[in-house]
Amino acid sequence: MPSVFIKTYGCQMNERDSEAVAAQLVAKGYTLARSEATADVVLLNTCSVRDFAEQKAINKMRNLVGTARSEKRDQIVGFMGCMAQSRGKELLDQLPDVDLVLGTQKFHRAAEYLDELLAGKRTKIVDTAAEAKSEAAIREHLLNGNAKTSVSAFVSIMQGCNQHCTFCIVPATRGEERSRTIPDIIAECRELAARGVKEITLLGQIVTSYGKRGWSSNFSWSEKTPTPDKLKLELQHKTAFVQLLDAVHEIEGIERIRFTSPHPKGYGDDLVEAYARLPKLCESAHIPLQSGSDRILKLMHRGYTREKYFGIIQKLRQAKPGIGIYTDIIVGFPGETEEDFEMTLSLCREVAFDNAYIFKYSQRRDTPAAEMADQVPQGIREERNERLLNLVNEIAARKYDAFIGKQVQILVEGPSKKNAARYTGRTRCNRIVLFDGSARHQGQLMDVKIERTGSFTLYGDPAILE
Repeated sequence: MPSVFIKTYGCQMNERDSEAVAAQLVAKGYTLARSEATADVVLLNTCSVRDFAEQKAINKMRNLVGTARSEKRDQIVGFMGCMAQSRGKELLDQLPDVDLVLGTQKFHRAAEYLDELLAGKRTKIVDTAAEAKSEAAIREHLLNGNAKTSVSAFVSIMQGCNQHCTFCIVPATRGEERSRTIPDIIAECRELAARGVKEITLLGQIVTSYGKRGWSSNFSWSEKTPTPDKLKLELQHKTAFVQLLDAVHEIEGIERIRFTSPHPKGYGDDLVEAYARLPKLCESAHIPLQSGSDRILKLMHRGYTREKYFGIIQKLRQAKPGIGIYTDIIVGFPGETEEDFEMTLSLCREVAFDNAYIFKYSQRRDTPAAEMADQVPQGIREERNERLLNLVNEIAARKYDAFIGKQVQILVEGPSKKNAARYTGRTRCNRIVLFDGSARHQGQLMDVKIERTGSFTLYGDPAILE
């Protein structure tokens, strides 16, 4: 059977989509190639959040096509995902050697279309049309002995976004919000638990918007999802997302629950309270900030203020002391002044994030921000990015150093990629820990004592393992 290589750009949603496509292809008899050079089929799962990500994928495809032509190899190549959805046939016009362009609601058609291309039934396929119920069309997981995915797994609970932030192209590439039913998600999580998965990460473009559109949040409990009567009654007064957290929490074998990526508007009191109430819900929250300036937040169409955001963080830390708080921040948004940027710096000092992903604003076509006046010069974006990064790293280093001498629980994922003699795991607050271990520790929940820190890494004492 043909071999396939999938290269993924972008977020955890894209990683999950790639895994699901790979699992689907393996089930059809395809093998997974170790590199694009040895594959019969190469698929690039693309990202459109920033122009750099799109250009990287396009340049990669040019290289693939050029290499295959020079080596006279007959190789099927294709784009999947967000850029494929956004650009569609335009990608074939730009790169005529591309065989397949597969949109975000068509991942489950990958095997069908590749079979047709390989059999010569069709020469080019572009499919970016919307498809009803596509959010629940792919459930496959590719565990197959892979250490890290055997221990933990991503579960997509919804697709799309209705937020329409002025800088973001995701609503155009992923469509409107579409949520899977709770019984469907629980069935998938139970299957994963039966295969040895201990940690579930629930995924959505805005995961806290789960169930708000398309079906009643007070879903119909069925015999397929048996739940204690007391819990059923309690859940009737909670948002759909918290109902889902409670239902996943009941699954035997699942030891940890995480979710990403939420929106600050989704942190109601019931979700904050869930951190204190549900032992399996890890004390870690990735809550995008984007800016510390109320003026810029309004221009971004974010729907909250600086004060509101800070209040959420305070509530979370009261509910779960020691919770890890992570965020995303954009610098150089159109119209951002030095005063606006200073407000972002000051809020970062007040919140003291455990880490932050910082992005220089990137103009995306067909977004309101791309047409705004006062586009910030690239040089200023670069300078602000560096200043904010230095502050975030300084705060994070202090927080990591505070772990030295403490005992923490980790879920052991497997050998370190850089050093097979060391094993890696994550704390409940989502910090990576390395320690001298062996295969017997894989998949275990265990305590280690932190002896030292590295660059966003903790090192545990192997003596405590005996």
